[in-house]
Amino acid sequence: MPVMYNWTMIIARACFEELQHNFIVYWILLDLVSDLMYVADMLVRTRTGYLEQGLMVKDEKLLRDCYVNSFQFKLDVVSMLPTDILYLFLGLDYPEIRMNKLLRIGRMMEFFTRTETKTNYPNIFRIANLIMYILIIIHWNACFYFSFSKSIGFGSDDWVYPALDDPEEPEYGQPMRKYAFSLYWSTLTLTTIGETPPPALDSEFVFHVVDFLIGVLIFATIVGNIATMISNMNAAQAQFQSRIDNIKQYMQVRKVSQELELRVIKWFDYLWNNGKAQDEREVLRYLPDKLKAEIAIQVHMDTLKKVRIFADCEAGLLIELVLKLRPQVFSPGDYICKKGDIGREMYIIKDGQLAVVADDGVTQFVVLGSGSYFGEISILNIKGSKAGNRRTANIRSIGYSDLFCLSKDDLMESLLEYPEAKAMLEDKGRQILLKDGLIDLDPANIIPEAKELEEKVNKLYSTMDLMQVKLKKILGQYQNADLALNHRIADLERVTGEEVEGDHEEGVGQETQDEEKGGAEGATDGGDEEQRGDT
Repeated sequence: MPVMYNWTMIIARACFEELQHNFIVYWILLDLVSDLMYVADMLVRTRTGYLEQGLMVKDEKLLRDCYVNSFQFKLDVVSMLPTDILYLFLGLDYPEIRMNKLLRIGRMMEFFTRTETKTNYPNIFRIANLIMYILIIIHWNACFYFSFSKSIGFGSDDWVYPALDDPEEPEYGQPMRKYAFSLYWSTLTLTTIGETPPPALDSEFVFHVVDFLIGVLIFATIVGNIATMISNMNAAQAQFQSRIDNIKQYMQVRKVSQELELRVIKWFDYLWNNGKAQDEREVLRYLPDKLKAEIAIQVHMDTLKKVRIFADCEAGLLIELVLKLRPQVFSPGDYICKKGDIGREMYIIKDGQLAVVADDGVTQFVVLGSGSYFGEISILNIKGSKAGNRRTANIRSIGYSDLFCLSKDDLMESLLEYPEAKAMLEDKGRQILLKDGLIDLDPANIIPEAKELEEKVNKLYSTMDLMQVKLKKILGQYQNADLALNHRIADLERVTGEEVEGDHEEGVGQETQDEEKGGAEGATDGGDEEQRGDT
């Protein structure tokens, strides 16, 4: 506020003398309040924390030193120089001596930047901010125009401000008319939307040309910024409408029935009117995993905990599952699943009502409301289940229904890192099936899956390969130990004084080596025969 006050009133008081003379007491009081707020801002800056290596610095001495050594501190000191003392020497007709107060413009820019980041309506704030800048420029130009007309002479030609003492138009001598006329002239010139009297002097031509150049820049800025802001405001709607147009065109080319086409359009209308047209994954993809998980926990965790098989799971698994929940919207009359379908997902009802219906699609057995869930047993694929992984009921949406979907692949991917949780979930699902009488406990009737058999065979082959490697290693160690033992026996015979003939030793050594070689080959052949027999 004090920055805006100084940027608007100092120039106005300097150009329109009556404004300074008639309200001098009020201006002095407002100037004093403005200076006190500047001082308070400097004190706040000495205690404003900053980040260093990702940590917030709160030490008072470090905060003070950081502010004092900054460039902003130098500007703040210059803006607080007591230039008002010059009133004593120059008189009260020179408010421009307070021009140093305008150096605080950086603080106002900083405030606007932070507000734009934090507000929930950034486009509206940007438009308001742009209008404010334009008004300030027009205000300053109006003040310059009046002062320039005064230096040339009021009423000296048609371009300058009219004469103040014209008896036919005495209203031009009033302070309000002076500012209003100057502001009107400045607006016409800078926006280039109106006709003004042509300049007569060279200095007037120069002033007018500069104003036109500034006006061109302002006009380009207005058009560019407003177009960008409006485009940003309608970006989501334009993207959504483009999606609808593409689907409409596809349905027309493929000659889809009018009834189905109307259902599709109504479904899109429901998404847009209820704020569900955005893809959560697309919106949150720029966030780090930690923040994405925290948002998902706050939005979906309570919904996931309503599922009884997940009630006692550890927090890490729940976080994994929360990130994998996908919202889905069903239209009135849509089947979520039919009896006999393969169950690849489970559903949690967020909003709306679903009906468990007979095969005719009309007779309703029970109505499921918000917080209900179904399909959790089929995605676990529990052994012995009489239904297997097939759906056991027809479930149809009564109206528009919002559901969360968790796929079997996503669940199994999460459970790879939590084997204990997987066993617990299967045990819970088995208990639920046992309670409902939908599980066969006879091991003879439990047929393992082909994938499971393949995994067991592969595991058996891997075990056999490992055993062969270990056997070869043991045989090698045995041969080395036998050779070392023979050398030790020969050394002991020499120490005890027994004569050992060289030929006898060579013969014994050669015979020993032949026996070792034959034994190794026999062991290897035996191992190969045993392997072929096991295979």
